[in-house]
Amino acid sequence: MSHIRKSFPGVVALDDVDFRMFPGEVHALMGENGAGKSTLIKVLTGVHGVDAGTIELGGSPVAFSTPGEAQQSGVSTVYQEVNLCPNLSVAENICLGREPRRRGRIQWSEMRRRAETLLARLDVEVDVSAELASCSIAVQQLVAIARALDVEARVLVLDEPTSSLDAGEVERLLAVVRSLRAEGMAILFVSHFIDQVFAVADRMTVLRNGKLIGEFRTDEITPVELVTRMLGREFAALASIEAAGQSRAEVAGAPVCLAVNGVGRKGGVAPFSIAIREGEVVGLAGLLGSGRTELARLLFGADHADSGSIRIDGEPVSLRTPRAGLDHRIAFCSENRKTEGLIEELTVRENIVLALQASRGWARPLSRRRQDEIAARYIEKLDIRPADPEARVGDLSGGNQQKVLLARWLITEPRLLILDEPTRGIDIGAKTEIQRLVTQLSSDGVAVVFISAELEEVLRLSHRVVVLRDRQVVAQLANDSLTAEQIMSTMAEGVA
Repeated sequence: MSHIRKSFPGVVALDDVDFRMFPGEVHALMGENGAGKSTLIKVLTGVHGVDAGTIELGGSPVAFSTPGEAQQSGVSTVYQEVNLCPNLSVAENICLGREPRRRGRIQWSEMRRRAETLLARLDVEVDVSAELASCSIAVQQLVAIARALDVEARVLVLDEPTSSLDAGEVERLLAVVRSLRAEGMAILFVSHFIDQVFAVADRMTVLRNGKLIGEFRTDEITPVELVTRMLGREFAALASIEAAGQSRAEVAGAPVCLAVNGVGRKGGVAPFSIAIREGEVVGLAGLLGSGRTELARLLFGADHADSGSIRIDGEPVSLRTPRAGLDHRIAFCSENRKTEGLIEELTVRENIVLALQASRGWARPLSRRRQDEIAARYIEKLDIRPADPEARVGDLSGGNQQKVLLARWLITEPRLLILDEPTRGIDIGAKTEIQRLVTQLSSDGVAVVFISAELEEVLRLSHRVVVLRDRQVVAQLANDSLTAEQIMSTMAEGVA
């Protein structure tokens, strides 16, 4: 790709960008959200045309006008959110549109055999007749890769393939990537997990604000140097964030804003008790499926408990619906911002004011002037880009979408803010800003429940860490010289 330029109304997404790949290599595309990575991929795969520049594949000029054309030429993409048909079988997804036929009839046994052969190349054992929806996200990712092999891809684009996987599943996927590299495939790897990039990539290209910063061999650059180039400033931002907004001593003397006693939900999380103080940041740590999200949903009222009691300011309350949570100034940012948070077809402004309007009731609509004032204030406060309140929120980068979701809850002036994986799948710059926001909220006396799979992040922000295992609270640890190793040991052993 040479001298690629792509503009959208009001923004230059790619400005004279060069990008190259070789057979038999893993090439990482790095940059903050909004740096131009997604646009470059969409230009490569025929989603977008270019305003200027050329693309060559195997030395020959190409100009894909659709993703189908790109796929026919050997450029295949596996997206972060698997773009397959969950209601069809594994074999049908792999061969969809290219089913083996005889006299117009699909040869089902041949299709299953072909799917099994492709999955065997990836060392995947799965019933190819099973409905895709019954498979784990990790297996669905591998099915999507098998589909790319079926079309004989020369270039495989993996867009955030590990964001929803646990550690074991990540290692399995990276082993597949290495195997495909050994077969001579060129693999474009996009990830916010820098350790994974250094573990699997041969080279990397860095973009910032739509411009090419440079191309580097992985063994010639350090993680700190990489982040410095991505951000355009010295990487001290995350390290400079204090452990929490208020000291542990200040929090220890603060009033309890919410106390939970024996609250649980059958099939969700076993009964637990916890008291959260004003200005306290309580981290939830545990493996996938440990019950972190289920606990958070009970605190908000998204799910209602079938045991125990909840008190706010010492008074008993019933949190059986999200509206009840809102009425008690509890806010909840779901880990799944696309399906449980944002409404992608609405504008930034409309998404920001949604919770406030819901708390007022539709009989008291916010005036357009008031909506504009609120949106403008929080766009500036959280540095949402582009700074256009009428932009469609589905067109924003992941980090900026997360900021819009945070803005929605902050305008309700919550006393307890529950953040479920707020920094997952976003770049380091946006991650830093969100972590700083948590410390500021703590300083302002807002209690925060913070969930993250990254233990270092939990340790950096939390006054106290609640550890879950097998849908049970197994320990509550004061963050006093607490280490990630201690938390992991507790997660594994289930003892404080």
